[in-house]
Amino acid sequence: MCFDHDSRPPIAPIAGGALDFSDVTLTAADGNRFAAFRARPASPAGTGVVILPDVRGLHRYYEELALRFAEHGVDALALDWFGRTAGAERRAEGFEYMPHVQRTTWDGIAADIRASVEAMRADGIERVFVLGFCMGGRMAFLSATLDLGLAGVIGFYGTLVGPWRNDAPEPVALADRMAGPVLGLFGGADQAIPAEHVGAFKAALEAAGVDHRLVTYPDAPHSFFDRKASEFAAESASAWEEVTAFVGVAERA
Repeated sequence: MCFDHDSRPPIAPIAGGALDFSDVTLTAADGNRFAAFRARPASPAGTGVVILPDVRGLHRYYEELALRFAEHGVDALALDWFGRTAGAERRAEGFEYMPHVQRTTWDGIAADIRASVEAMRADGIERVFVLGFCMGGRMAFLSATLDLGLAGVIGFYGTLVGPWRNDAPEPVALADRMAGPVLGLFGGADQAIPAEHVGAFKAALEAAGVDHRLVTYPDAPHSFFDRKASEFAAESASAWEEVTAFVGVAERA
């Protein structure tokens, strides 16, 4: 699991930050209905972020992250993975997610990402990024191959090489199909993503001429971007600065 149930994004709320938020249900092209959380800024910057969660699906961590983006003027939508097998209803903390993870498919995930991006565009937001964590990080990189006209993709410690729990291809093998800039954020102490995998991804992106920035925090583990991981507060602050710079929204006090 990427985070504990009580983990939260290491981003301080903005005092008095004005925004609107709601639970929504989206429908993909194949008819799948899935849950999502939508956060809207009071003063939009004209930018949107689709947030892809870890293996747990739509969790409070990602809802709070959507709120933090909205406080910075960025429209945000966090989606759930499991509409096809668990329905679109809100689930309890003890939800057994792994059997549902193993029943996901890349085609289904791609359809849900497409529906989420289209929902943003239906609200008049043309400049859309996809951001993901762990499972979502890998899928965020792969979303750059879906011809969605994305402004960019961001992956926090998404695996890059080898098979995964479903049929999602390895990002390193599809670098030549990726459109738009790529930001990858990794922990140097993450045993699941060794330096040689990051190096292989970098080489593939360079060979394909894809604009990219890959950042590794030397001593940080997998899932370091966590309010509870106070010993990695500096790395988390740096990663958030990378993200806000990448989406073109200045950090606000």
